[in-house]
Amino acid sequence: MPIKIGPAGIGPLKEVEKTFEEYMNLGIKSAEIPFTYGVYIRKTEDALKVKTASEKFGISLSVHAPYWINLNSEEKEKVEASKKRILGSCKIADWLTAEKVVFHCGFFGKKSKEESYKNIRDKIIEMNMEIIKKKWKVKLAPETMGKVNIFGSAEEISKLIRDTNCSFCLDFAHILARDKKIEWKKIEKLFPQKNWHCHFSGIEYNEKGEKRHTRTKPKYWKYILENLPKDKKITIINESPSPVRDCIEGLKIINVSL
Repeated sequence: MPIKIGPAGIGPLKEVEKTFEEYMNLGIKSAEIPFTYGVYIRKTEDALKVKTASEKFGISLSVHAPYWINLNSEEKEKVEASKKRILGSCKIADWLTAEKVVFHCGFFGKKSKEESYKNIRDKIIEMNMEIIKKKWKVKLAPETMGKVNIFGSAEEISKLIRDTNCSFCLDFAHILARDKKIEWKKIEKLFPQKNWHCHFSGIEYNEKGEKRHTRTKPKYWKYILENLPKDKKITIINESPSPVRDCIEGLKIINVSL
């Protein structure tokens, strides 16, 4: 099973070469750049520095768009602002040669699931057209979400792939929080693609879904690594409060099982 494990985060830009060298020495081969509160890489020279370091030390990159996204908002201005944030992330991802831009689609609000799906589908199609126009070599990757009042069930993301030709991000902590279990056969049927981009960590949840991400205990790593399909190319980005430390634990378990 070809698998890469990496953290959400690349540390300070001025230290990125040192950080990526440390990642390489630890066996980490991927990292996701979280633009959580805004796109903080704005200059081409900064992007080039990150890109050069990633290539030098063999770290594949992905980008997470800002959290302030709602493609299903009642307010047109918020929808347009959401698209702008996602496309702004795509622009930087192209500079970085990061293949995927992960994002949260939005909330159901007062709209039905069917209307919400159509709204979000149409906005992704519009963004795909802009990506093609700009000739950016990136793929939009809507993420499975952990709260029941937020768009992003495994079924909804799978349908978006069919209808928009987008990519995807399977967050297994979110799937567990939302559905209270992970039905592996169902997930494999919904996502037959050979390349999976995934998120994983420990998680606390209740009847409404996700409460918070937690440290990734060894038993959690063993569970996911035992159940992931063996015939796919898989990247797992860890989003725990201590993602690098947890990646090291995951790599230990992989090395023991090889």
